[in-house]
Order: sequence, then C-alpha cells, then structure tokens
Amino acid sequence: MISLSQGRLQDRKPLSVIDIGSNSIRLVIYEGVARSPTTLFNEKMLAGLGRGLVTTGKLDPEAVTRAMEEFRRFRALSEQAGAEKLYVIATAAAREAENGPDFIHRAEEVLGTEIRVLSGREEAYYSALGVISGFHPADGIAGDLGGGSLELVDVDGEAIGEGITLPLGGLRLQDMAKASLAAAARIAREQIARADLLHEGEGRPFYAVGGTWRNLARLHMITTGYPLAVMHHYEMNIANAVPFLQKVARGDIDKIKGIEGVSKVRRALLPYGAIVLLEIIQAMRPSEIVVSALGVREGFLYSLLSEEERRKDPLISAAEELALLRARSVTHARELVEWTTATLSAFEIAETGEEERYRQAACLLADIGWRAHPEYRGTQSLNIIAHASFIGVDHPGRLFLALVNAFRNDGVFNDAIAPELKALATQPYLDRARLLAAMMRVVYLLTASMPGVMPRLRWEKRADGTLVLVIPPDLAGLYGERPIGRIAQLAKISGKKLELAVA
Repeated sequence: MISLSQGRLQDRKPLSVIDIGSNSIRLVIYEGVARSPTTLFNEKMLAGLGRGLVTTGKLDPEAVTRAMEEFRRFRALSEQAGAEKLYVIATAAAREAENGPDFIHRAEEVLGTEIRVLSGREEAYYSALGVISGFHPADGIAGDLGGGSLELVDVDGEAIGEGITLPLGGLRLQDMAKASLAAAARIAREQIARADLLHEGEGRPFYAVGGTWRNLARLHMITTGYPLAVMHHYEMNIANAVPFLQKVARGDIDKIKGIEGVSKVRRALLPYGAIVLLEIIQAMRPSEIVVSALGVREGFLYSLLSEEERRKDPLISAAEELALLRARSVTHARELVEWTTATLSAFEIAETGEEERYRQAACLLADIGWRAHPEYRGTQSLNIIAHASFIGVDHPGRLFLALVNAFRNDGVFNDAIAPELKALATQPYLDRARLLAAMMRVVYLLTASMPGVMPRLRWEKRADGTLVLVIPPDLAGLYGERPIGRIAQLAKISGKKLELAVA
C-alpha cells in the first residue's frame, strides 16, 4: 500500500475535471472537493478545436486527432493520481460543430466516461459559480471569454442573473473577421450591443475570466511594473488599462514587454481579447477590471459542494488547511484567533468584517514557516503567503497576511521588509499588520508555540487606565525579561499603557 505524504490532507479523495474548450483542452486533478480547492496536477494543450468552425461548420480535423491522443494521456494521468472520479465538460465548439456529436462519442470511448456538453446558459451559470466561489463576495458582471464564445452574467453574492452567450470567443472572432482587426471591432461592437445586462454593471467590477484575458492582465502587470505576480483578483484601473488595451487591439504586440512569455498560439488571439474588453468597458463603464483565475471548471467543482460547504469562507478554509499541514500546532493557531479577538476588545480597537476575517486568516498562518532557519522564516513565510493560491482575498489583503508573518518573525519596525510589496498593502493595512504582529510577538514567547496557555491569559484594566496581561500563578515561570520587552513594544505600537504581571 502506498502511503500519502504528510503534506497531503488525509481526508481528501482526488477527482479530475477535463474541460474541452474551443481553443484549449485542460486536465485538472484536485486534491478533493473543497471550498478552497487545491490542484494536485494541471496540464493543458492548445488544440484549437474551434479553428475554422465559422467557415467549415466542423471541428478542425487535425485538432480532433491530437485531442484524442491527449485524452488517452489525460485518462492515464487521472488514474495514476488516484482520482476516484473523472468529470468531463465540453463547451461552445463541441456543442455547435456538425461533427460535434461524433467527436464526443469518440472522446467518451477513449476517456471511459460520459461527457457533459454544456449549453450556453449552463456555461454562463458555471462560469458565474466560479466567480462566486472565488470572491468574498462577488458583485458585478462576470465575463468568460473562451475560444468560441463569450458568456456574460450578473453576479451579486450568491445570486446569478440571466446570462447571455455571444459568438465573440477569440478563435471565432478571428474567423468571422477574416483576421481583420477593424472588422473584429465592428463585429464586437454589434454583439456587445445585444448584452443589455451590461448597463446594470455601471460602477461595479467586471470579472474577466479566461486564458486570453489572463494573458492580457499578465502583460499589463509587466508593463506597469506591478510587483505581485498573482493573477487572481488582479485589478486593472480603467484609466490606465484602456490605452494598454488599445495598443494591443491595434495588433502592435510584438514589442510589448513580456510578450515572449505568451505562447504564439495565445499571442495571436490577444488583439481580439483586447477588442472585446474595450467594447465591454465602453458599454458597461465598470469601476475596474478584476481578473478571476476561477471559471467554468471551478464553478462546476463548487456545484458539487454541499450547502454547508458553500457557506464556508474560502480564505479561512485555506488558511486553516495550511496551518494543519505546516504549523507546529493548529490548535495554537485557533487559540491565537480567539486571543487576538479578546485583545482587540480590551484595547477598544474596532474591526470591519473584512479586517476581522483577514486577522483570523493571519493568525492561522502565523506559524507556517517554523521549519525554516530563523533568519529566513519571515522572508519565506512572506513569499509563501503572498503567492499562495488563496481565493476570497484581494491583493492588499493578501499582502496584509504576508506582512503580519514577516513582521512577527523579522521585527515590527524592520523597514527593509519587502518595500515594493508594502506599497501595495495600503497604510491602514500596514499599521494593522504591525499591531497584530506585535501581539503575536508577545504571546509566542509565553506559549512556546504550543496550545493551552493563551486561553488562561487575561487582560485587566487598572484605575489609571493601564492594561495588564495577567499570567496565572501556576504559569509564573513564563514571566521574564523578554516578554516584558515585547509588551513594551506592543505598547509603543498600540499607544496603550501595558504591563505584564503574574496574578
């Protein structure tokens, strides 16, 4: 019997999803069905099944042959990874091509499972679920641009509005316009005019889903010098995004910095993705463009969750899982959540709902770097957290989580910590990160990173306003010079009069 590594969650049963799109085919093997899914294996091929579909009405024959070979490999990979279930979904090209049914039949024989060919309405629905699962909460218009179609749908919390499918996928638009960018712009304008739901999105975010838009966002990051290379929840300001998109839409992309990082197959479709996004901006007038790394696949996975699981906070779920896998004690991490709650109350410091959930996540992540050399714990933890595949958190919030850990390990007054990233965190988050880290630096010296102590510590307020952190008599041996120094540091950060004492 093969035993699983301790780096795996032992209660998860792997499953696989194959997404057959008009341009790409992708296999993703997940650790299990979870609120914040973790990928065990991910592979794609740019088959181009939908290339020429507009003129021939059929899937590209060479792409079909290549796809069948890849399906054999995907099935073998899924079985090798121990996936207990293989789900296969297909979108625009497979449902619209004359030879689509024959292709699906052959693919089912190769894969050994039924393939679900999504309607345009179902594709929009699952794409919306993907956005809903990835943002806390989602509120705007979600747009999923594939190779064959564009799905637009209004999302507001868990509510999904009526969606619309438009023939504006990159491959299809390229074919319809006969590779003319000017013609593509006219076609996009005409089709986008049909999407009345975009008018309801004015002043709200537009959630951009799909590989073409992700590659555009990656180029935008590089051209603007953005320091955090994390795609999910990357926000493109409309004022500086429009000139960039206009440049790409003119087809002048070979000189754009970073273009060599985009495959040539994807590169050819970037101008068409930019054209469509410009028309959406013109029609909708969104507050910003927000990139979603989650789409139809993740939406389908989200649909498999129970109602109870769906209600869980994805960020807290992911942070708790990481604590379980990497912290010295997940119980200690949970106690830290409760102790910092009580400490903020004693300090009479209020929190917004978002600040509270970010603090909880930061506490759960506070000890994930303990195996590193002490001199590198802060840096390693910062990099792990800043670049983790978290969802349900924006970039400033992500950097708050990372900086709390860095300050805890490397010192709250250490100005040399990641200056380029600190600039993205915003000053309120920086101040809050230092405060939370200072609290952690006190309590970790009293607990040896093990549970059982924090629930027994209490804050008492003296008549002169001094707040005293009281250690119970049987734990008096924990009192000492270093924790006294850390209390003084917390006092300086918080602006409170603080002392440490034994009851």
